[in-house]
Amino acid sequence: MSVSSKNNVRRAAVSALRAWSKGHDYADTLIERHASRNNLSAPDRNLLNSILMAVIRHKNVLDFWIKDLRKGRLDDEVRDILRTGLAQLLILGIPDHAAVNETVNCGKASVRGLLNAVMRSAITKRKKLFEKLEDEDDLSIVYSTPEWIISHWIKKFGKANTEALLAWNNEPAETYCRLNSLKPELHEQILADETLEPHEKSKGYFTIKGRPNNQWLASGSIYIQDPSTRHSVELLNPQAGESVLDACAAPGGKASLIGSKMNNEGTLICTDSNEKRLKRLSENLSNQGVSIAEVSVWDWTEPAPERLHNSFDAILLDVPCSNTGVFRRRVDARWRMRPDSVAKLRETQLAILENALACLKPNGRMVYSTCSIESEENQGVVEAFLDKHPEYKVSDSRTITPWKHDSDGAYAALIELK
Repeated sequence: MSVSSKNNVRRAAVSALRAWSKGHDYADTLIERHASRNNLSAPDRNLLNSILMAVIRHKNVLDFWIKDLRKGRLDDEVRDILRTGLAQLLILGIPDHAAVNETVNCGKASVRGLLNAVMRSAITKRKKLFEKLEDEDDLSIVYSTPEWIISHWIKKFGKANTEALLAWNNEPAETYCRLNSLKPELHEQILADETLEPHEKSKGYFTIKGRPNNQWLASGSIYIQDPSTRHSVELLNPQAGESVLDACAAPGGKASLIGSKMNNEGTLICTDSNEKRLKRLSENLSNQGVSIAEVSVWDWTEPAPERLHNSFDAILLDVPCSNTGVFRRRVDARWRMRPDSVAKLRETQLAILENALACLKPNGRMVYSTCSIESEENQGVVEAFLDKHPEYKVSDSRTITPWKHDSDGAYAALIELK
């Protein structure tokens, strides 16, 4: 059997799901690992990605259907095989015969009869399965989200906004891009292309219909980036000739936007705590034509190096966070989050703020930002910082939510001397 066979993709999907179910690694990491291990072609890798992401995004729905189709206990491996099979059959719309045959072939000989029976029953009962889901009142099942997260959001945002948020999170993420002002040569061609649709609420950003144009990407003319990322850079307002620090810069989307705003004039220091991410950061900045950037590793939970003290006109702190604003894009984040996750992150976030402050010039400015919609790690962290440093104030802030702004969720606050 060829290593690129369809069945090999399904086996890779089951193997990746087994590892994910046991808490091993992030979904994106598992996709890359299993695609490489199985020498998958680009189309097969895309299929692997589609299957695994569909299962993780709709896990509770799939289990709801499995419970209806199969009475009695299932071992974990058989359940994961059925999850991948039903995701193909009922969510991705893969032809019945392919979904059934390839799913059955993923199982050991002893369970193939069971797998075949459940999959064929799903075909027969397809309409009833969807009707039962429509009648289901449990939002944690309908939107495959942990109950405690839903209860938390209902208390915070109300039921209507929470349902809108849950629905948003369960839609496949659209692909957005922004035009790169440092590489304008192809802009006229790009703007005339019908595959781009301007984002109504973010000038210079576009929704891409279908796959992004490889020439535009390779030339650095566009950068794949959600409109929510612009708010922190707009508040930072970097100017040509300034010295700017992007403290948590990888993979480089905001850093490249800063470089373009500075028109490649001045100094841009980009750091990240993970040395493994620096290569991609450097490559992205180079591809985007950012020539003023210096890239290095630094963990900002540690005190700042003295050489950087009082060095920057502007500092961007896009800190590690719960990712609750980007659950649609980071599909497995909802399952990694725990009730104490935000409280644990606050210590890291406050440490980064405190340590970066030493690097700010007199009368400089900082922007604290997250891709979270949780006030405890947004306004709450900034307020705690200001309590310790009453000489500073929040000059401006933005709270972005999917149900209001038609983009990922985000928060940004501009901090300056009073």
